[in-house]
Amino acid sequence: MITLALAKGRIFEETLPLLAAAGIVPAEDPETSRKLILGTNRAGLRLILVRAADVPTYVQYGAADLGVAGRDLLAEHGGQGLYQPLDLGIAKCRMVVAVPEDFDYAAAVKRGARLRVATKYIGTAREHFAAKGMHVDLIKLYGSMELAPLVGLADAIVDLVDTGGTLKANRLKAVEDIMPVSSRLVVNPASLKLKREALAPLIEALRKASHG
Repeated sequence: MITLALAKGRIFEETLPLLAAAGIVPAEDPETSRKLILGTNRAGLRLILVRAADVPTYVQYGAADLGVAGRDLLAEHGGQGLYQPLDLGIAKCRMVVAVPEDFDYAAAVKRGARLRVATKYIGTAREHFAAKGMHVDLIKLYGSMELAPLVGLADAIVDLVDTGGTLKANRLKAVEDIMPVSSRLVVNPASLKLKREALAPLIEALRKASHG
């Protein structure tokens, strides 16, 4: 049995056409089904639905043979124990530093101000600011980063931006790009060795579908 870990939402929606092109169709609609394990039209392949942030962990420990995870989460996870053969080119966005529109970020950096930064990407943010020689206090939040500067919790945020509409609506502006983000296929190395005959054609089919 091959187990593929996916997260509900945008990544799942954008992975479905790739799976379809590879000849894989879920037995049920994940949006309406309450099940966390879904069969597919292939007898030896099942999908498990987990939180996006948990996909790398399920694959790392072999609870899933492969999964689809955003580069943002893989960077935060560290990618230990994961083989990343494919950038699927889906769920594209970018990770940025954003501040209120009236905040002079460049001047604050220049004078060596210690900034408070709200983010759920603590590890990635720490690396980014350390590389710039900046001193920051990182505040871990799980949702609605945009609120933090508006109520004085933080001077800046590190978050994902797609169109930038949410930033604009909350009178924030992106001042630095940290990395472009898209979703990648991740594979458990032990699974690749033990189940190569089943996994290799699947990886190849997804490669063709994503670069078709």
